[in-house]
Amino acid sequence: MSRAFEGVSGSEDDDRMMTGDSRRRPPLSADAPNGRKGPLVVVIEDEPALSESVAYALEMEGFTVKTTSDGLDGTAIVRRHRPALVLLDLMLPGLSGLDVCRQIRRDSDVPIIMLTARDSEADKVAGLELGADDYVTKPFSMRELVARVRSQVRRSSRSGQYADTNEVLRGANITLDLDAHEVIVDGGVVDLRPKEFELLEALMRRSNRLSTRENLIDEVWGSSYFGDTKTLDVHIKRLRHKLEADPSNPVQIVTIRGLGYKFLDEPSS
Repeated sequence: MSRAFEGVSGSEDDDRMMTGDSRRRPPLSADAPNGRKGPLVVVIEDEPALSESVAYALEMEGFTVKTTSDGLDGTAIVRRHRPALVLLDLMLPGLSGLDVCRQIRRDSDVPIIMLTARDSEADKVAGLELGADDYVTKPFSMRELVARVRSQVRRSSRSGQYADTNEVLRGANITLDLDAHEVIVDGGVVDLRPKEFELLEALMRRSNRLSTRENLIDEVWGSSYFGDTKTLDVHIKRLRHKLEADPSNPVQIVTIRGLGYKFLDEPSS
């Protein structure tokens, strides 16, 4: 069977993701790693292996995920739970993805990303004209998909359309308020540039876990960024100067040599 995705290794976890119905699988992380409830993403996809893998990738990034293979069930879930985003397969059995998109748009402005195996411009245009916000053509990279999901959720959250997606991230002495676009350190507001804010958000969402250089660049600068990767190091340095008590000896934003960075929400003294 050909896969409609990339970037998943052939490990035991891969074998587990390729079998069974994802709707019967208990969530890997119903809450984000530090106990916060992550933004809800509804995945409407009839291919079990792909649905399972997408859910796994999103849950590992701190999202809460509900999956279904049925278009009518998907529209009911969206109405009932008011998710932060919908991932919608264009080629669904029964009610088509385009019809699902049309029904969702009657009641909601939730961001919709279409998943399509078709490379037809007409299909993409039809989906976008019905109100979809973005599309990804199969096969796709999980890194790119997660980056696109984050971008859409971040944009909708900042526009104030979805109160349920507004979050406050906390770690050690740092509070990041997404709704207010504000960072507080030891009770005082710290002024961050837009990219610094987005970078800190990406790091805090993966508290105590590795954030690779590639993932951070994809999430903050976009998958199409082809500039100097040293810009990431420059922004990390700026963040440390604004957030760390001793920027030359960081204990919150630490370097994982050769791989990337990690935000520690309980740094050792």
